Amino acid sequence: MKRALITGVTGQDGSYLAELLLSKGYEVHGIIRRSSVFNTSRIDHLYRDPHEPDTRFFLHYGDLTDGTGLRRILEKVQPDEIYNLGAQSHVKVSFEQPEYTADVVATGTLRLLEAVRDYVRAWGRPVRFYQAGSSEMFGAAPPPQNEKTPFYPRSPYAASKVAAYWYAVNYREAYGLFIVNGILFNHESERRGETFVTRKITRAAGRIKMGLQKKLYLGNLEAKRDWGYAPDYVEAMWLMLQQPEPDDYVLATGEAHSVREFLEEAFGLLGLDPYAHVEIDPRYFRPTEVDFLLGDASKAREKLGWQPRVTFKELVRRMVEHDLELAKQERTLVDAGHRIALPGVMDRG
Repeated sequence: MKRALITGVTGQDGSYLAELLLSKGYEVHGIIRRSSVFNTSRIDHLYRDPHEPDTRFFLHYGDLTDGTGLRRILEKVQPDEIYNLGAQSHVKVSFEQPEYTADVVATGTLRLLEAVRDYVRAWGRPVRFYQAGSSEMFGAAPPPQNEKTPFYPRSPYAASKVAAYWYAVNYREAYGLFIVNGILFNHESERRGETFVTRKITRAAGRIKMGLQKKLYLGNLEAKRDWGYAPDYVEAMWLMLQQPEPDDYVLATGEAHSVREFLEEAFGLLGLDPYAHVEIDPRYFRPTEVDFLLGDASKAREKLGWQPRVTFKELVRRMVEHDLELAKQERTLVDAGHRIALPGVMDRG
């Protein structure tokens, strides 16, 4: 049985990847950070009592800022494959926390690569390593962007991802390690964090439809992105590590849509006029904007046999339907709260 170790297992991609690997018979180990609140909602359905004989999903406390802890986890798990998905991944936040972003995204990758190098040398076990790149690395480079496009990062997050990319390439070439870079364009889902613009839009659409929210505040509506569906993309991560030789791949749909288009599609599905509810807030503009990202995934299609299955309209529909159901549940709770509270109000009066 193969063993996989995933950093960032509690995130959107990590949760889908864990599901995929478990379905393929892997034993899956995830690294999670200690938190004073529960942060495992995306993977709670996978977790079972670790003492049960058929358990194949395990969690370990660790952090990309702690090299010693990473080494201990590697020695304990002894993985065949490692997927480095952990990051401070919010671009706007990276402008406000640039040092922390660089420490986790760039130096964190270096710490993990060093731990892998030492582990392979000490234990003599081959390990295949996936490094999560981002289309933000291309930044202001003209579209379409592919594996040969020069990087032009426009944020601390993007610059940190570029550093992590080159660390991965260097360790592959210097030490003969099996390391791949996946340069993924935007990929969304029902599990996307609610501070990211796509999920922010679909959550607001559902809540406005159910009378729970009146306004949605957004930044640049004209920014164009190549949006795909996250489960399609994690499948390609796995495919990259099954190849005979390590290489780097762009993953994208080959279509670009603006934030405005996403907004109009999402609100239109619920019969809402977005411009009756949306206000532009300058706080959500980036100091250096990325205007147009459009990926060319020809290499992944040819060498991996991969192609995205979920279209832009289907992606938006899935997210809107999911978030409308969440809003309906919220509405029920709010109404129930009002019914419970009313007798108390009357008694006081």
